[in-house]
Amino acid sequence: MSEPRLIVFDVDGTLIDSQAVIIRAMAQAYEEVGLPAPTEAETLSIVGLSLPEAMRGISPQIDEPTVAALVEAYRSTFVKHRAAGSGEASVPLYDGARDCLLRLNTAPHNVLGTATGKARRGLDVVIDAHALHGIFATFQTADLHPSKPHPSMLEAACVETGIGPGRAVMIGDTSFDMEMGKAAGFATVGVAWGYHPLARLKAAADVVIDRFDQLDGAIDDLLGAV
Repeated sequence: MSEPRLIVFDVDGTLIDSQAVIIRAMAQAYEEVGLPAPTEAETLSIVGLSLPEAMRGISPQIDEPTVAALVEAYRSTFVKHRAAGSGEASVPLYDGARDCLLRLNTAPHNVLGTATGKARRGLDVVIDAHALHGIFATFQTADLHPSKPHPSMLEAACVETGIGPGRAVMIGDTSFDMEMGKAAGFATVGVAWGYHPLARLKAAADVVIDRFDQLDGAIDDLLGAV
């Protein structure tokens, strides 16, 4: 029997196209605390980070009470949109994402997981909305770990699945995902359809793919075909 492989996915910008929801919530959070809303590019540049790190990344000049106020305003805004049905449940999976997940999950040597800047509650909404139950064996979220690119999420995924980093790959759309993967000893695959500029992603990833149907081959090349 082939040795198992751990395949870990980021969520926002990798599996789901949630940028409109994130940009809207961030703008409303800034407006709520009396600050000018960040540009779309500024907001997308921090997707994947934990909320405090995201706010500091967008506005390095603000003090910690303002960081805390922005975090609370963002969470409150997201909860309101979620309750109204215009949160994560309203955003689409990227083309090919479902087929890719189902295909990879069907292979007995593959173990799938998530490592996301979302809290577990938000991840559960995505899984429910897109009927992704039974696909992932390990769920690592921002409310349980330090912010990306700290390797804590991936280290926990290895412990939970019993699969070492030498048989593991991180798939994501940002340099934070790639840096986290490298810090944990994972191979890394960047996806070109996400939120970080392609040049930034290519500088950090082992390989970058343009379509989900290229992922199987990229994983085989990095971890060995089975």
